[in-house]
Amino acid sequence: MSRTSGETSVEKLCQLYRTMQIIRQTEEELARCHQRGLIHGACHTYVGQEAIASGVCAHLQPTDRVFSTHRGHGHALAKGMPPRELMAELFGRATGCSQGRGGSMHLFSPEIGMMGTSGIVGPCILQACGGGYAAKLMRTGAVAVAFFGDGAVNNGAFHEGLNMAAIWSLPVLFVCENNQFATEVPFSYASANPSVAARGAAFEIPSYELDGNDVLEIHRVAGEAITRARAGAGPTLLECKTYRTRAHAEGMPDFGYRTKEDVAAWKERCPIIRLRETVLEPLSGSAPESNLAWRFDAIDGEVAEMVKEAREFAETSPTPEPATATTHVYAQVRPMPAEPSAAGERMITYGQATLEALAGEMKRDERIFVMGEGIGKRGGNFLTTKGLYELYGPERLCDTPICERGFVGLACGAAMSGARPVIDFMFTDFVLDGFAEIVNQIAKMQYMSSGRLKMPVVLRGCIGIGHSAATHHSGSYYGMFAQAPGLKVVVPSSAYDAKGLLLRALRGDDPVLFLEHREILQVKDPVPAEDYEIEFGRARVVRQGDSVTVVAVARMVHQTLAVCDELARDDISVELIDPRTITPLDIDTILGSVKKTGRLLIVDEPPAHCGFSAEIAARVVDEGFNDLDAPIRRVNGAFCPTPYSPELEAAVVPQPADIAAAIRALIQE
Repeated sequence: MSRTSGETSVEKLCQLYRTMQIIRQTEEELARCHQRGLIHGACHTYVGQEAIASGVCAHLQPTDRVFSTHRGHGHALAKGMPPRELMAELFGRATGCSQGRGGSMHLFSPEIGMMGTSGIVGPCILQACGGGYAAKLMRTGAVAVAFFGDGAVNNGAFHEGLNMAAIWSLPVLFVCENNQFATEVPFSYASANPSVAARGAAFEIPSYELDGNDVLEIHRVAGEAITRARAGAGPTLLECKTYRTRAHAEGMPDFGYRTKEDVAAWKERCPIIRLRETVLEPLSGSAPESNLAWRFDAIDGEVAEMVKEAREFAETSPTPEPATATTHVYAQVRPMPAEPSAAGERMITYGQATLEALAGEMKRDERIFVMGEGIGKRGGNFLTTKGLYELYGPERLCDTPICERGFVGLACGAAMSGARPVIDFMFTDFVLDGFAEIVNQIAKMQYMSSGRLKMPVVLRGCIGIGHSAATHHSGSYYGMFAQAPGLKVVVPSSAYDAKGLLLRALRGDDPVLFLEHREILQVKDPVPAEDYEIEFGRARVVRQGDSVTVVAVARMVHQTLAVCDELARDDISVELIDPRTITPLDIDTILGSVKKTGRLLIVDEPPAHCGFSAEIAARVVDEGFNDLDAPIRRVNGAFCPTPYSPELEAAVVPQPADIAAAIRALIQE
């Protein structure tokens, strides 16, 4: 017996062999099922790479979490997913691990620590950082593992993820399965640095280049890395050099970018055959050898029966009910506590109100942590976290590198793992670097996991034009984000609303984009000292009227209020509606007001084109057309980037005079 195998018990050898056989036989059966037309979409098999998932996952406990990529069948099976659940998922059945919502690239089983696979390259790296951060914050002792291919190491997520894991010493194992091709692009072509492991040195992370077909060596090194992670010694990077011996996905052409000879040569290096030869040949002719060989053969037969039963189970399982197609987009709504009967006489600013809400909730719930640039000792660019660092320290008030995609992706993994992150991105323009993590991951996670994963992430930052901030610090974008199912978008206009809506966001299980207009942060309103929540999707009637309905958001509420008294002197009575939340939208309050006034003006700072004002107009025409006595009109910002000069800036933002003129014109129609 070789040195490596001699350090591994017979039981462990059988476990490793069994896991590899489960993966191999399941994948080969799935390939046959794809040919039969039983699999409706893509099928990315793991054939040839079985040693990696088997060697790593053998050390993982149920509380440890795996974050995976599109070639994730092997990771799921190695983490303990029954083949029947995997097969049923690829067949699109209700009994599948994702209940028919995911297929080959979206496998979820959080009950066993399989946190999901992604059809997008890179997010699993950031989510594993989040799983590690949650484990560190909550002192669970858990380890997070990211499995990804060689294509991901040329992605920004790789570098941002390794850097975050290193500076915060996160309990994360990064496993690069270098199968030498990213889809059909050779790694040798796509990478200036031919070594993935060498890249770990840039972040001072222990890194190892391993034979990806040697399950015993992978098992040994992964075990050491996981032990270090549990002890608080930080992350490790493994580069496992291997080869997939089937096409990128079943049915795709395979030999336009590689040769049959290369594939055949790698098949001879099969990790399953290699394990048998490694542990059996030195024992040839001995009783122990015959016993171990018999056990391996028995495993082959047991797994064959398991896979046969799994395929039959999948074929006979029911398809999902069509009525379930739109369930689990959002979490179950929590009951609403009673709002104060009156706001009282205490006057505080919008900024003070949100700080009060965050401070109180962090004291109540130790799972909440805040990440952002300069939100620690400095207290945030807009003092959104002033004084909290002294109370809660650097783990819960965590200053970040400038890597918005990185820490937004981390927030996703942390929320999946039981923490409650608040991401303070200063200006909404900055979070566009993390747009894909929000839209493709955070917003869809509850749905894709059939409600088994919650996503209590609050993403907050400033919007709006003012103070000559120019084009990269003046965006709003709430209309764009509101198109993402699963995301709630909140835009308060008053201190009272800001406190109640932020508390509602902090206590919920849905991801919330909480946007604060920079030009109204110092506006004061009566705000109760006690806690209260404001329900999402419930508009506020800011001012009663019967001549015209005006719908406005954030600063535009104040711009409209500035002309209401002037208009009233001319017998124009404005009913001003503030939706408060863009998603969900309280269209009923707007329709009720239009029914009363017969006229509608929408005032919105962003451009009109494909924006929030267009949505309001379309909904009212669709549902309240017969109540309109005049065409719907809009006042919007100019369709151009935001200029710097104060005179130019004022020209692209709706001003009170513009709003008053539009109302007067509408009254005349």
